[in-house]
Amino acid sequence: MAAAPEIREAIRAGSWIRKMFEEGAALKAARGAENVFDFTLGNPYGDPPKPLADELARLASDPPPDLHKYMPNAGFPDVRRAVADSLARSTGLPFAADHVVMSVGAAGAINVALRALLSPGDEVILLAPYFVEYLFYIRNAGGIPVVVETDPRFQLDLPALEKALTPRTRALLLNTPNNPTGAVYLGGDLEGLDRILSTAETRTGAPVYVISDEPYRKVVFEGVAFVQPVTRIRNTVVAYSHSKDLNLPGERIGYIAVSPRAADAPEVAEACVFCNRVLGFVNAPALFQRAVAKFQDLPADVSVYQANRDLLLGTLGRVGIEVVPPGGAFYLFPRSPLPDEMEFVATAREEGILVVPGSGFGRAGHFRLAYCVSPEMVKRSVPAWERLGARIPGRMGRG
Repeated sequence: MAAAPEIREAIRAGSWIRKMFEEGAALKAARGAENVFDFTLGNPYGDPPKPLADELARLASDPPPDLHKYMPNAGFPDVRRAVADSLARSTGLPFAADHVVMSVGAAGAINVALRALLSPGDEVILLAPYFVEYLFYIRNAGGIPVVVETDPRFQLDLPALEKALTPRTRALLLNTPNNPTGAVYLGGDLEGLDRILSTAETRTGAPVYVISDEPYRKVVFEGVAFVQPVTRIRNTVVAYSHSKDLNLPGERIGYIAVSPRAADAPEVAEACVFCNRVLGFVNAPALFQRAVAKFQDLPADVSVYQANRDLLLGTLGRVGIEVVPPGGAFYLFPRSPLPDEMEFVATAREEGILVVPGSGFGRAGHFRLAYCVSPEMVKRSVPAWERLGARIPGRMGRG
């Protein structure tokens, strides 16, 4: 076989979301789309905001002279200043353009940051449940993933994190609001994590960087306090994407921002610029750098997600499925009511409900449900959930 063995295994282990999505397409063709309730893929609901659409039309009809030219490897200076100014307003930290590198989405930002920080064999802590591709991003940079479990409510387990630190720990991947759980980490826990990492730095002489993956930063629900990790953790590199706040997942536009408080911040930012170029991402697309510059402070419309979340929480609770209410993002991560999550996923599929097994996110016994779908589909799915509940005696259908 031509493909490397580790790549064959990675494809096998990391294909759950796409596999379920493809099964959904086949099921819709067989039963009709109106009878299938696909909660597998985290594609944001709706179109980009109209002001952004208007800005794209303006740029296309009257482009600035440098719109399609090569640019500095970090991105257009004025766009980076706009990002830095927005971060300074939201965090109170003295971000400047030199701290910012425009990237091909958050995935590009994370890969660049890891390559800038890691030497082969360095360890990177990630928190389970986790976005499955984190494992591959870490290995792309020659790192070794070290998985630490979160607590039963998916919050940080600080003693477990402290225990996982070794002299080879170089970075920690943090995702709040979280995919797949929707957990929003508490400010006090972020402060506790900073103390743990500072103690480790004193002991080893080497900083441990937190790479804060924040594509859902603006998707936070009513009554939930979101704390930006960079305001609590000194050595932070922010990875951001406009996929979720501006509904632009296909455009892959985001940025890396190195905290001005971080150890060797200028050197780390320079390393990110270099790696952004030599990894082949080159620069974030010029048109969308220009397009998003004006909208850094635009809030995300979370009203559809809030309504879908609330309806599904009520429905799942009524049929007996245990779930920790999410504080942000647009996912539920319920506990499987059957010991074998794969049996539950298959049973749900028979009722036309498509979800992703939790083992694909590093936490077996659960399943992920992406509710970034139309409100009409969520409402139509309620009878299917009720039928599903009635099929599992003793655990569901308690309404």
